[in-house]
Amino acid sequence: MESVGELAEWVSDGGVVVLSGAGLSTESGIPDYRGPSGVARGATPMTYQVFTRDPIARRRYWARSHLGWRTIGDARANDGHRAVARLQELGRLDGIITQNVDGLHQAGGAHGVVELHGNLARVICLACGEVTGRAELEDRLNAANPGFADTKTVATVNPDGDVELDDAELDGFTVVDCTGCGGMLKPDVVYFGETVPAARVSRSFDLVAGARTLLVLGSSLTVMSGRRFVLRAAKDGIRVAIVNQGVTRGEPYAQLTVDAALGQVLPALVRHVEGVPIRG
Repeated sequence: MESVGELAEWVSDGGVVVLSGAGLSTESGIPDYRGPSGVARGATPMTYQVFTRDPIARRRYWARSHLGWRTIGDARANDGHRAVARLQELGRLDGIITQNVDGLHQAGGAHGVVELHGNLARVICLACGEVTGRAELEDRLNAANPGFADTKTVATVNPDGDVELDDAELDGFTVVDCTGCGGMLKPDVVYFGETVPAARVSRSFDLVAGARTLLVLGSSLTVMSGRRFVLRAAKDGIRVAIVNQGVTRGEPYAQLTVDAALGQVLPALVRHVEGVPIRG
């Protein structure tokens, strides 16, 4: 509680930029890769190269993603998302950068979120660049594969929205293409092997550069995509605070770490900013 109290003082100072990861969404039923909900799973994320070059792998992905979307699409913002939005409303946040692709920050009431890795609720055509909504694609996949989703039992949903499913159960699944040009469709997210769009990276670095505090929420900071912002903050003398369950690769650069559930810590921060003292 002493660490939470100190963090509350930092947040109350304002000038906070949030960098969030999968750990913020686990309480919404979306597992992460490396945190408490992902330790026992060995799923390998799809790469851009495999998706675009291997038709069988692409069919496998869309079949699994079609089933997984029921979980991702139905997920609701949790207390942590709503607390971040409230801190933004109270004027303590200068920006929100997320590595998540679930759109739950916005569902919780936040705005102006920099989605580093995109959003699963959008689909892009790799030929013509048209962006469409995932709901529309789901309707088309259901029409092309009548009864497919109703006959499958999903045991595990991965953070990137697909599920664990035996290849034998993929027989007959039909992939649909762009209605405009017939091109290949892909979720509007950054796969492993892709580069985060330069504009998003630049915007994120600008936010960090102007921050008083970089607050990392629910990220192990294992991949450089997010860790680079912690490195920049540390280099520029900007204080770094991390709230995460389990160890992170950012701890050597942080002045303050809290190992606790975000759904408990973040509402406590809100109450403090609103004038309610944090008690041990």
